[in-house]
Amino acid sequence: MNKNHLIEFVAEEYELTKTFAKEMLESVFQKISDTAGKGEEVSIFGFGTFKVVERKPRKGRNPRTGEPVKIAASKSLKFEPAKAVKEAVNTKRKARKKA
Repeated sequence: MNKNHLIEFVAEEYELTKTFAKEMLESVFQKISDTAGKGEEVSIFGFGTFKVVERKPRKGRNPRTGEPVKIAASKSLKFEPAKAVKEAVNTKRKARKKA
């Protein structure tokens, strides 16, 4: 599923125009981005938590030349799914294996 599929689903499910559904979803995504950009955690009950994690500087290798390179410290956004989401994913995976 991509963003357009999600917009279409919300529009159909709640009888909204696609334009309004798009604006609504983009507003939610923007709020999550802005909050995470401030270094704050975004927790959505029953879905999961978005956390900013800091990566330390480290050494790596250029895959083309094999030369060592320094990789700078950076921040990244990590998603930890809620228990219900984990269970839903694992339940569907098990059901497919049995079929």
